[in-house]
Amino acid sequence: MDILLKYYGLDWLAMASSLLAVYLIGNKNRIGFISYILANVLWMYLGIFRMQSFGISIGNVFFLIMNVRGYLKWKETKIKTIELKR
Repeated sequence: MDILLKYYGLDWLAMASSLLAVYLIGNKNRIGFISYILANVLWMYLGIFRMQSFGISIGNVFFLIMNVRGYLKWKETKIKTIELKR
């Protein structure tokens, strides 16, 4: 049982947040990017301070940047779509 909670459940929370994000984005819900951003922050924390895995942390820095970009681009697309409908 100790192995399942080795990282105080933060790894499970990060994994669940990632899966929720995939589901939400698959349903065309922009909140999925927020869920991904939460997962990225958790994985960066775990990678640096708990696992001492800089590969996980560096990878999630780039994933974080791409998710913020995706969130902002989604907003731009929505604004452009509203303007075209007028």
